[in-house]
Amino acid sequence: MRFPRLPDWAIYAAVVVAVLFAALGRDERADAPPPPPKGSEPLGEVVGPASPFDPSVVVDVPKKTGPAAGTAFSIARSGVWLTARHVVDGCDKPVIVVGPSTGVAVDVRVDPRSEAALLFTEGGSDALPLSLTEPLRRGQRAFHPGFPQGEPGEASSRLLGRETLVVRGHGARSEPVLVWAETGRTDGLKGSLGGLSGAPALDAQGRVLGVTIAESPRRGRIYTTAPEMVRETLSSNGRRPDGAGTARQTITPQNYFYVADDLRRELQVAQVLCLD
Repeated sequence: MRFPRLPDWAIYAAVVVAVLFAALGRDERADAPPPPPKGSEPLGEVVGPASPFDPSVVVDVPKKTGPAAGTAFSIARSGVWLTARHVVDGCDKPVIVVGPSTGVAVDVRVDPRSEAALLFTEGGSDALPLSLTEPLRRGQRAFHPGFPQGEPGEASSRLLGRETLVVRGHGARSEPVLVWAETGRTDGLKGSLGGLSGAPALDAQGRVLGVTIAESPRRGRIYTTAPEMVRETLSSNGRRPDGAGTARQTITPQNYFYVADDLRRELQVAQVLCLD
């Protein structure tokens, strides 16, 4: 059986089609490349310096009526710590807890102009790095590891802006502070964050932005010292923090409780008790 012979034009057409397919197959694709990995979250405008027009928050501070508890964190391996003033102001026997039923006595330096206070011990833990000069942006995150309600715990927040803290009663004064919106906390922790006072407010790189000093539970707000006030507290006491080291990893809303556990375990963040 013999197949019919194809006409020449059909053979030429098949060759042309094959050449076109081969050429198109080698042509560079024009598809868009895959999107880059998701970057950091967009932030708002830079938070400006303190102003007389900043809104005010008023706090009444009575004289101490009993034992107090809070948090402190290391800023120098030689034994220099930062905490909140009201945790240790007027306390005769403040200690840093270093183990079960074990505390180390501290010397206290209270800055009369600020809610930050310095503690001194004979030797200390590795220092947390400070970030007290870089601009702050609305919406940036902070993480607060410490001892809320006297137990290990932490909170996370986002920066809203500045306010003026007006203290009435014991140690009356006013000072600029940063106000943060609480965005998370230790699973199962309900009610007040009392005991978190003195905790560091850490940025995503594990650097200290300020000292946690107060909360407004009804408004879901956390207050920290302004960076310039911490700088003044250190300067007025002739103290220069180590400033060395960084966080082992970037701190995120997904891992900040693990980072907080590490900081407490290594006593870079420790509980402070007043044994009056």
